[in-house]
Amino acid sequence: MLRAKPAIALAGMLALAACSGSDAATAEFPTWQNNEVNAISRMVTGGGIVTLTSMKTDGSLETVALDQSSGKRLWAFPTTMAGRLPGMGVSPPAIVETGKDQAVVAALDPLKKGRWNALLIARDGRTGKQKWTRPVHSTFGPQRCGSYICLSEHTALRTARVVVLDPADGKTRWTLPGIAEVEWADASRVLFLRLAANPMIESYDIRTGKIQWQQPIEQALGKGIDMSGGWAFGATGDDLVGYVAPYTNPRSRRVSTFGLFSVKLTDGSINWMRPSVVRVYPSGNPGFAPIVRPVDQQGQYGGFARLEAESGRVVGQITAGQVPGSGWWLAFPDAMDRLGFLKHNTKGSTFDLATGKQLPIEEAKGWSFCVTDPKPLQLRQQIPGFYSTAALCRYDLATGKKLTEAASAPPAWFTGSQGGWRLWRDEKGAVHGVKDGSADAPGMYG
Repeated sequence: MLRAKPAIALAGMLALAACSGSDAATAEFPTWQNNEVNAISRMVTGGGIVTLTSMKTDGSLETVALDQSSGKRLWAFPTTMAGRLPGMGVSPPAIVETGKDQAVVAALDPLKKGRWNALLIARDGRTGKQKWTRPVHSTFGPQRCGSYICLSEHTALRTARVVVLDPADGKTRWTLPGIAEVEWADASRVLFLRLAANPMIESYDIRTGKIQWQQPIEQALGKGIDMSGGWAFGATGDDLVGYVAPYTNPRSRRVSTFGLFSVKLTDGSINWMRPSVVRVYPSGNPGFAPIVRPVDQQGQYGGFARLEAESGRVVGQITAGQVPGSGWWLAFPDAMDRLGFLKHNTKGSTFDLATGKQLPIEEAKGWSFCVTDPKPLQLRQQIPGFYSTAALCRYDLATGKKLTEAASAPPAWFTGSQGGWRLWRDEKGAVHGVKDGSADAPGMYG
């Protein structure tokens, strides 16, 4: 799941872009657009419902639920964050399917009462009717974990823990001490990233809380892990692929251990590891289509490589000598078989990843971040440093100019797909949906 957790600071440093090599129309598929929201979190789906966190014009937040088939707004309520770190991005609601076209949506409502800073409220996904509540001191936000809701609690206190809640009544099924985040779950087990001095991936029986296995991240990448730089995870088949970003200690100036690795979902054994590579943004989810750059011990960047998520092997690359000087953003087509360098308002370049040969740039169209220097959100009663999820715009790579005509949906590796639906936000925060039958896969943000 990133389920949106690349470090915002790292994303800004790498400042990369996406490109689509396909102009296939989406009009033949069921599509919709909702301009009534300003989506700043990633979107989550379940039971025919799309839910997200939206920012109002006054900087306040609200939880919004949309009908997945039409994009129609079903309901909205004020929401907040209480203890979430800016590098994790704006938290989305959690949604758990409870039946056919039925779901429970859990989000934090504003509350300041004694030691409590928010109120977790579970609502019927279709009507918004309140089902149960739970007071919260500090949390990274609720998450779906299989058929339950997982909530990190007291994250700012020594009594930090994770509680696994029944979506029907909010009763606690079991608890896990410490701070942890859900990275993957199914009907029988849940995998947590344990955020501790020695970070681990741990698997638990989702019904009983009995631990099944644990794998220290240091076993895959080496000693010196510091999760402060950010992380991202995604599943592929029977494996979980994880990325830990570098972090420079402000006092020692030492850079923490970083890279990609893969473990088996069944027993946690390590499949492969790629230490000392950074993930580039935007790019495919680590579990879908990771694009990386190696970094040597002197901090010098190498070329670019696409990895196969199942094996970690390089399936396409260009060398450091082929990388143009500066002022470029990366660009990738739908299949990510080419790598381009987009230069705004001037001619760029593109390469075949399989052969490393430069290709003609004429007629090449691509997708790139709409904004190259995003500004932090002006949120009310929140610490500064939060950014909205990125939006992609279409460009002519031969001229570096933004295209204004109607275009197809952004690439599937960016949007991801669930139940045949692909969802994304545009640069104004409006939400779009297309049911094109794409296979289930995580997007860049999970």
